[in-house]
Amino acid sequence: MAILGIDIGGSGVKGAPVDTVRGEFLAERYRVVTPQPSDVTSVVEAVAEVAAQFSGFDRVGITFPGVVVDGVTRTAANVDKSWLDAPAAQLFSDRLGMPVSVLNDADAAGVAEVAFGAGRDQSGLIMMLTFGTGIGSALFLDGKLIPNTEFGHIEIDGKDAEVRASDRAREADDMSWEKWAGRVQDYLRAVEALLSPRLFIIGGGVSKKSDRFFPLIDIRTPMVPATLLNNAGIIGAAVTAEQSDGPGVVPVDAHAQAHAAPSHS
Repeated sequence: MAILGIDIGGSGVKGAPVDTVRGEFLAERYRVVTPQPSDVTSVVEAVAEVAAQFSGFDRVGITFPGVVVDGVTRTAANVDKSWLDAPAAQLFSDRLGMPVSVLNDADAAGVAEVAFGAGRDQSGLIMMLTFGTGIGSALFLDGKLIPNTEFGHIEIDGKDAEVRASDRAREADDMSWEKWAGRVQDYLRAVEALLSPRLFIIGGGVSKKSDRFFPLIDIRTPMVPATLLNNAGIIGAAVTAEQSDGPGVVPVDAHAQAHAAPSHS
């Protein structure tokens, strides 16, 4: 069964139908520009425009750049404040006329990486971190998502970590790779001290340039670049929707999803 995944980002809203057994798109993804202002009504319509490009699906998974609890958006740091405490899953479900699951965008990317990418078959505590407009985090214990972690907002040197170490900070401050890698290293060491994860998966657009900064970072925890890149959010949203019983989000066991898949080796 095809499930539609839609990823709401700061610059674009993109989606595609997903084969949730293989973790692959079933059609070319479609993208529209994120409305400005990114208020509830405008974004719901943008999502509907993306969904209208596809057919043959009967449920939808949607990512959101903020904390999502039982389908309600609890924070709105990088979108319009009208999203605070909005019943997002119900709003999308009403507009699209079918069950919708909504989850945090970093959580969705992590679900995809643990099911099909760099975190597949990894046991213990692993952490996906996305470096982009901010720093998103997704935490997994033995493949099971612990939702809505916000480790991008821990304080380092008196500032929110993502203000210092996000990819946007690198670009805005015109930092060299060496200077930025130093900030990322400080951040990763702080997270290590709190959690002692077995693995960091580094995502976000900057992960495509991992060769520029990975060698400059000295930490104890193994670190690997994400493999699904821009497709991770869409795939993770669809996987979550498949395992959900309706509006809202249920915890996702990504390992169980991956192990149900046939081998392609």
